Amino acid sequence: MKYYIVSGENSGDLYGSYLIDSIRKIDKDSTFFCWGGSHMESKNVHMVRDLDKLSFMGFYEVFKNIFTVLCNLRLIKRELRIRKPSCIILIDYPGFNLKVAKYAKKLNIPVFWFVAPQTWAWKESRVKLLEKYIDKLYVILPFEKKYFSDKNINVEYFGHPLVEIINKNPINYLNRKKIILLCPGSRKQEIKSMLPTMLKVVNYFSDYKFIICGAKNIDLSFYKKYITSEDVQIIYNKNYELMKSASAALVTSGTVTLELALNKVPQVVCYKTSLLSYIIAKKLVKINFISLVNLLQNKYVVDELIQNQFNLDNLILSLEKALNKSNIKTTIDEYDKIESKLNSKLTFDKISENISLYLQSKF
Repeated sequence: MKYYIVSGENSGDLYGSYLIDSIRKIDKDSTFFCWGGSHMESKNVHMVRDLDKLSFMGFYEVFKNIFTVLCNLRLIKRELRIRKPSCIILIDYPGFNLKVAKYAKKLNIPVFWFVAPQTWAWKESRVKLLEKYIDKLYVILPFEKKYFSDKNINVEYFGHPLVEIINKNPINYLNRKKIILLCPGSRKQEIKSMLPTMLKVVNYFSDYKFIICGAKNIDLSFYKKYITSEDVQIIYNKNYELMKSASAALVTSGTVTLELALNKVPQVVCYKTSLLSYIIAKKLVKINFISLVNLLQNKYVVDELIQNQFNLDNLILSLEKALNKSNIKTTIDEYDKIESKLNSKLTFDKISENISLYLQSKF
């Protein structure tokens, strides 16, 4: 069968690559056409569009790049008409993928959605679109199954994919090195907003080595524009190895907060966007936390520094707190509770089998 996969972010690209492996176990003659990044590209698939042409964050940022967004929509509509895939698998990225789902449905292409839009946090109107345009929804947070099922959506929960992806070798915080990770995001606009302020803390923690977790889609030269200290290193393609060695991390809000938690790394979660995007989001968002870690526990497990709170003084205080020995044990205890909530085996295999059974019933 022909599978068309669309992801607009690094985490979705990673999930997509694992899903490809699982589908190939079932469907030996499978062909894949993908929108994503290096993870899916490494699986010897037909790459249609790269992440650099897809990933925009915030209302103002999307507006600035509206021409690119419209061109992408025209391209994928043409692709679906020409390729005539057996199904389409949409991974997160709801602003774009909901439009794709609508068009795919018009062409009678089965639509599977992996990683639900966070409609429980904001834009609940998207629930109606999911109900109308998708055939199956695969959620990754335990409370989401009931939420979407109550809204008449065909939904499955097979655990969180990160638990399967992250190597589950024994993790001992006592063996950590004096390393602080900087995870400023995977988009250029995020890095531009976050990294300069993160780097200001370097001089205040001279006992530690600072390492930037480089995003695959960002050139080394882009990071180097912001680095003035020889104590800062940039390392690509070693995120999980680095997390297992690090004492703490400064991180932009996103999937990486959960990756750090599963690797038992104390963290300070940061977020800053354009003033317009922040004002709009503030009016629309219905949740009390921006990090998955705090959201899953419904309390502050890690500090969150948002917009104007994201400054040097607060970063120093929060990082000192994260590195405090008495706080570390409490944090890791909470991380363990999160892992037990999300733990599941063979998440990707179960999703692939479910997709296969659905398609068999239709063809």
